[in-house]
Amino acid sequence: MADFLADGAWRHVAEVVEVESECHDNRPRLSEAMGLCRLHGATLVIAKLDRLSRDAAFLLNLQKAGVRFVAADMPEANELVVGIIACVAEAKRKMISVRTKVALAAAKARGARFGTPGNLASHDVGQARSQALRTARARDRARDLAPVIDAIRAGGAVSQGKIAAELNARGVPAPRGGAWSPAQVWQALVLIEDVAGASAPS
Repeated sequence: MADFLADGAWRHVAEVVEVESECHDNRPRLSEAMGLCRLHGATLVIAKLDRLSRDAAFLLNLQKAGVRFVAADMPEANELVVGIIACVAEAKRKMISVRTKVALAAAKARGARFGTPGNLASHDVGQARSQALRTARARDRARDLAPVIDAIRAGGAVSQGKIAAELNARGVPAPRGGAWSPAQVWQALVLIEDVAGASAPS
């Protein structure tokens, strides 16, 4: 860049260093540089054309905004050449994005996990707590349901289908709401037996 400026009759207004990626259009230092160019009627000098932006629309709109610019690596480029280069640069940007997404998907398929260790640990703890809460609620419901099913069985309803029908007749909602099915009765009986076994003295 310094060599390029030294070769011409330039009056240096300011040097602005952009730290944002060229893949992002929200770039405050570039906006500052464009403002200085408009204020001084100056030309924006960049090191490489594809470092200005890999978005063709952004680069072409820069021309329409009245900001003259020249790339040190291609100072002879006219508007037609700039348009073509911008389109090629945008295609390159999209290819990089696609390759990155494919690589991330492959890594996830292999079981890789992404994110900061602290956030991942918090996520795991949150999931464990949520599972423990669901289990505790299911066991509490099983304890509440046990005497009701015992009474139904004492009345002669032994099969899972008949127990389900009696629970529905009594207006007892199924675990997820709605009517009981024989399969849900079976799951409830298994859980009731599990709770009774855990509560029995050793």
